[in-house]
Amino acid sequence: MLPFQEQIIAELLDEPGGGSSSSPRGTLLILSASEFQKSSVLQCLRRSPDLQSTHGALSPVPAEIPGDLPSHHRSSRYTSGAAFFVSPRILIADLLTSRCPPSALAGLIIFNAHQLADTSTESFIVRVVRSANRNAYVRAFTDSPQAMVAGFAKAERTMRWLGVRRLHLWPRFQVQVSSDLEVSPPEVVDVRVPMTGAMRGIQGAILGAMDACLKELRLTNKVDVEDLTVENGLFKSFDEIVRRQLDPIWHTLGMKTKQLVADLRTLRKLADYLVRYDAVTYLKYLDTLRVSEGVRSVWIFADSSHKIFEFAKRRVYQVVREGLKLIGGAGIGIKRKRQKGDNREESAGGSPFSKIGNGERGIDIGVVLKEVLEQAPKWRVLRELLEEIEEERQKNVFSGDAKLENSNDNSGIILVACKDERSCMQLEEFIEKGSQKVTQEEWKKYLLDKVESLGLRKKNKKMSQAPEGFGVLNAETPVGRGENTGFNSISQLENDALLTAASEIINSAEVKAVSESTSDAHAETKRHGKGKVGKGKARRCVEAVLMSGGKNKINKIMDATKSKVEVKSTLHGECGVVDVGGLEESTDDGPSSETVAHKHNLLPDQTVCSVNKPLPPVQLYALESGQNILDSLKPSVIIVYHPDVRFVREIEVYKAENPSKELKIYFLFYEDSTEAQKFEASIRRENAAFESLIRQKSLMMIPVDRDGHSFGLSATKESQSLVSQNAITRKAGGRIASEKEMQVIVDMREFMSSLPNVLHLRGMRVIPLTLEVGDYILSPSICVERKSVMDLFQSFTSGRLYNQVETMVRYYEIPVLLIEFSQDKSFSFQSASDIGGDVSPTNIISKLSLLVLHFPRLRLVWSRSVHATAEIFASLKANQDEPDETKAARVGVPSHDGIIENDARAENYNTSAIEFLRRLPGVTDSNYRALMDGCRSLAELALLPTERLAKLMGGQKAARTLREFLDAKCPTML
Repeated sequence: MLPFQEQIIAELLDEPGGGSSSSPRGTLLILSASEFQKSSVLQCLRRSPDLQSTHGALSPVPAEIPGDLPSHHRSSRYTSGAAFFVSPRILIADLLTSRCPPSALAGLIIFNAHQLADTSTESFIVRVVRSANRNAYVRAFTDSPQAMVAGFAKAERTMRWLGVRRLHLWPRFQVQVSSDLEVSPPEVVDVRVPMTGAMRGIQGAILGAMDACLKELRLTNKVDVEDLTVENGLFKSFDEIVRRQLDPIWHTLGMKTKQLVADLRTLRKLADYLVRYDAVTYLKYLDTLRVSEGVRSVWIFADSSHKIFEFAKRRVYQVVREGLKLIGGAGIGIKRKRQKGDNREESAGGSPFSKIGNGERGIDIGVVLKEVLEQAPKWRVLRELLEEIEEERQKNVFSGDAKLENSNDNSGIILVACKDERSCMQLEEFIEKGSQKVTQEEWKKYLLDKVESLGLRKKNKKMSQAPEGFGVLNAETPVGRGENTGFNSISQLENDALLTAASEIINSAEVKAVSESTSDAHAETKRHGKGKVGKGKARRCVEAVLMSGGKNKINKIMDATKSKVEVKSTLHGECGVVDVGGLEESTDDGPSSETVAHKHNLLPDQTVCSVNKPLPPVQLYALESGQNILDSLKPSVIIVYHPDVRFVREIEVYKAENPSKELKIYFLFYEDSTEAQKFEASIRRENAAFESLIRQKSLMMIPVDRDGHSFGLSATKESQSLVSQNAITRKAGGRIASEKEMQVIVDMREFMSSLPNVLHLRGMRVIPLTLEVGDYILSPSICVERKSVMDLFQSFTSGRLYNQVETMVRYYEIPVLLIEFSQDKSFSFQSASDIGGDVSPTNIISKLSLLVLHFPRLRLVWSRSVHATAEIFASLKANQDEPDETKAARVGVPSHDGIIENDARAENYNTSAIEFLRRLPGVTDSNYRALMDGCRSLAELALLPTERLAKLMGGQKAARTLREFLDAKCPTML
């Protein structure tokens, strides 16, 4: 443990009731810890076996109290005096049911204090424990200073909610922290990788589109202008800042403003994915955005947005045709440039592109697809770093420094830290196979996805079957009438070229199997040649593949092509494709009729895949996984592929705890990129947050009572009790009995919400119980089913709400459906202009109207927030008896005989007979209850005369309809 960490613990123990030897003994409960934090605490304690508590009753290694543990076992653990991890939802239920006596607790430790609010379960627990045990201490920790300065006086309000008085701040620039972490600093190498021209163009276009969206958002005058900067837009917290300001008025905003908020989120992802993923994956993501967003998006129509698509395509492929070069594909400015081979004679027969060079895919109108497949610049740098590390190790071995390499303090493990699992998997493939093979596989997946998407679009249209005698072997299908009579649009030609390339991949995977089965088909392939498809032929070729096998076949082809491609280097640094599936090998630049060779236009900063130098073993780590991997692996070299401030702090602490270990760290940044800008801005935001907290600490005031304890949120309840004591003089000197304490029975599942906390705060007694019907029981006749807005939509979709309302109507006189909105969001489902006059099965208002029509006794209650719900509950409970928890627990639970006893309406329904009655002709929602009251069974109903039926059903027409149906003869089978 570092000295500044020991100082933190010493300051916490010196506080009153801080867990020192003078503090009361009892059980220590740890709340709101994530799985990563739990594993870190346990690993730290197990790594220090000599770590013991100041008193022997407290175990140094905390266990966990799971939710499925029986209640009597949980009660014994609460009184054992050890330390435990426990869920807040389980603990608050046990506190309210007295399974966990507050007097048995020594204190509470709460993690992630920045996530707390006044209605959170943690503040509820603190209030219940402090009301019965004033000596129990509370300690809250957080490592997110930016979240503690969000909003107005967030730190001071959090301290009031938890009832704590002191705020301890330990920033990185604190003198003791800096000195402890810089005793033996690691060797740090900052590697700046230049971006390619296309990447710089995409980044500039993204920033331009983001700035345009921010300007449009400023014109709305709905958001604070100071927060609308491009630098803030690079962080996820920017979405929270904007939505926090717009949520209360969200239903009044226009579609353009709402779309601008969504577009800023999309642009931030585009900027992040540009430096995280390869060129083909990035282009695939852009294609999905083009389809999913379409005309609704605002950023797509910005002046700089078209450059994003242009440069993204230019990184993957180029479309070239005779005399023209279409850089990147559709929508791109045309440059006139003579291509290699333009001076060839056409009189020899066929198109000048009938023989296409390596890497060029063409159609018979002169359009050629040239693969670029730009590799990520960081890949080359990463391979060079790994080669350099391995060379240094080999030199140390040959020079006699093997002891240094094999010492306990130098494990030799190389750790590469990436942002997510996908990046780790792709880097692992890159290290094993090389950059060219990885990009080739991604390119083939991209082309086959194009085939699949085309098949899905064609599925709903009428397609003619491919004529017999033509197939996909040589990428040729018959040309329809008028299909080759002129030039089509640029996008159409580009799409045809992509489909032709996809058909060639399919052909190369199937050619071996087809050639073995039919030699005639193989001869036909040689006659026709490869790489020629007329306009419209690629479509039919691909459609034939989809019709013959579909997606499963494409997956099999993709697996086959992975094993058929082998990369081989040449002296010029270009890689050819070697087909080992029974065809001749071709690695030169010349054309070949037996196989297709791919020509790759490598940029100067791209690496070739033919690297024979040995590489050391590498351990990849995803930063988003949140695992404590440094102490377990103890790496000697760390390559931070995607820089992250939180991981940098972990590295600093790890090196300070292991001063004798030699550690070398490489940081890979794209030069002049949003990646470096975001990392530097994160450090500035962290320092600014601590400076703001230091200023708040010098000015904050925490109210305390005479004993020095913070009031917290219990002040409201204490003030209410004081008012009630002063009101005795108005109640005949106390001779009139005071009001009873209000009770509310709450379902155990409802403790995930904050409403039980607010009800307890208003002085109501909250009784946790497992309920079969309803969520809240206010009285013997009032049952409430609470739905948040999101839950309401999901319940309508699944049909669960219908069953819940049906059971409430069956067992309670006053069933209530509570629709609760969030306090910081709009109090509306949709704007008034979106509400139509007709009933729509997809409209939420229509669904609610049909629900009320089907259950006339159902009452709808609209609540603005949880605090408004508490007031509504208090009004509903006025002049009502308190609920009986024993009866409420038996409602809806059948006995051994299948009879439900002691329900609120004291009657049992035959639901099958009721449903049958309501389906009879002439029976409606307005008269079926009268029929139920007028006859005891369906047999008695069948014997009633028409006059009696007319009286019960309210009309002769309905009665005659029912009577004719009951008297109708059934056809018999002879």
